[in-house]
Amino acid sequence: MRKQSGFDPYLALIVAVAQVVLSQGAAWGQRASREPLDPVAYALLLVGPLMILVRRKYPVTATIITLLATYVYTWLGYPYGPVYLAPIIMLFSLVTQGLRVAAWSMAGVTLAVFLSYGYLLSGESAGLFHDSAITAFILLVMVMAELTRILRERRAQQQRAVDEETRRQASEERLTMAQELHDVLAHNISLIHVQASTALHLMDDNPEHARTALATIKTASKEVLGEMRSVLNVLREGAPRSPTAGLDRLDELVERSGLDVTLDRAGSRPLPSQVERAAYRIVQESLTNAARYAPGSRVTVQLEYGPAELTVRIADTGATTATMLSEEGSGNGIPGMRERASALGGTLVAGPAGTGFQVSARLPLPEENP
Repeated sequence: MRKQSGFDPYLALIVAVAQVVLSQGAAWGQRASREPLDPVAYALLLVGPLMILVRRKYPVTATIITLLATYVYTWLGYPYGPVYLAPIIMLFSLVTQGLRVAAWSMAGVTLAVFLSYGYLLSGESAGLFHDSAITAFILLVMVMAELTRILRERRAQQQRAVDEETRRQASEERLTMAQELHDVLAHNISLIHVQASTALHLMDDNPEHARTALATIKTASKEVLGEMRSVLNVLREGAPRSPTAGLDRLDELVERSGLDVTLDRAGSRPLPSQVERAAYRIVQESLTNAARYAPGSRVTVQLEYGPAELTVRIADTGATTATMLSEEGSGNGIPGMRERASALGGTLVAGPAGTGFQVSARLPLPEENP
């Protein structure tokens, strides 16, 4: 059942006052041809407003009672005019609530009642103008109700589309956050693991190198906490999205990796944030894999800023394992990098290169407006 609208009591009061007060004026103007108002007339005038209070809970029943009261009022010879306000509202409400068949059926019955009333009252037809006026008025009410229903449905459909788009964007944002968290955690925890192993190995024989490894662990742990806080801030209402991963931080990333890295940037220039973030994460994941599977290797990171695309190549000289080629292991490194490139319409190829491993990604750049 439909809940009563908070406006219905006010509408019922307005209609009640209008029908009672204005009918008194109509009675004075029609005193020569219509019956004066009496307690029965006032009671019939109040039936419609009372039905407005329950029109959402019992739409069909309330409309039938309103129309019957209006028929009786008219057939008893009381003044025309304001009494028809409540039936108009009830028929209009039926249509807008989707009960169109019931509404049009009752409108047809109402038309038949008023046309037959004029004939039975005088014994002959009231005339073409009279019949046409009543027909046109009832049709106008029903057409206006149908137009209102169509407009409401269109607005509701548009709102559903907006809500669906909002949900889709929220879902994509959650996926982006999950991917960001995966990349941040995978890189920094792998780095911490490698450096901790190095520190344990060198603790007795080379304490200075062990100290360096521990310092790297401290920096990496601080970095992962900062990046996690940045990503999770998106969950706070009104928190701005300001990705921390960008190509301006590559030097810091290389220094923290603990690898022998050569960084080459050809034609460096600012790029859209989504491209920079994808390139940064691809380099980050590649350095993580190199630190994990080829410790002590030399790594070359090349970025070529072309007019239409950014090319990213990461190659190491150390050996790699067959499991890194299969994409069937427990990790999500290469598939994750490939998804990032594909999301931007680009490509990523990863595989052995000589004695080492190479990752090559092409990321399209959006066209610049002239």
